[in-house]
Amino acid sequence: MGKIGYYLVTAAESVLSAVGIRATYEQPRYAVVRRLPGGVEIRDYAPRAVVETAADGPGDAEAFRRLFRYITGANRAARLIAMTVPVEQTGRLIAMTAPVEAGAGVMRFVLPRRVAEAGAPVPTDPLVRIALVPAQRLAALRFSGRPTPAARRAREAELLGALAQAGLAPAGAVAFLGYDPPVTVPFLRRNEVVVAVAE
Repeated sequence: MGKIGYYLVTAAESVLSAVGIRATYEQPRYAVVRRLPGGVEIRDYAPRAVVETAADGPGDAEAFRRLFRYITGANRAARLIAMTVPVEQTGRLIAMTAPVEAGAGVMRFVLPRRVAEAGAPVPTDPLVRIALVPAQRLAALRFSGRPTPAARRAREAELLGALAQAGLAPAGAVAFLGYDPPVTVPFLRRNEVVVAVAE
């Protein structure tokens, strides 16, 4: 697919997502292994390849643009890569093989499985890197509406409270998963707060 076709497909996906239709986007594989009161799911995620960059807090537009430039050709192969969901925002960078300065957080796009299997192209921006997230068990709480800081804090408290009541311990910081562009109708949005759960 050429660049024009790529941008037309991307625009069509964004329009559909604005009304809550996100079936065209690839998502990471997971299995729900347990359901807790309050709508919390315990999920086992398969390993996944991601492209990530440091972010200066929730909704960092420049971090998003760096990742978007990578999937639209800012890589050594000048390859166009399909957008996936969710966009993940964590509170800190995870330890990898090379030392990375921890900033306020990190933003990630999950790479499509076919891209990961073929070998993800190397980013041309030194602030962007490819990483492998190992298999993990996450507790997730889904919510709709605008993911304001107050809404996220409230959902994080609900998530951690549900885990405590179930006798489960978080194993890290809470992350945010966003599945929709900012223009999506608020009540159709899919937002999630997730945290790794100690085995």
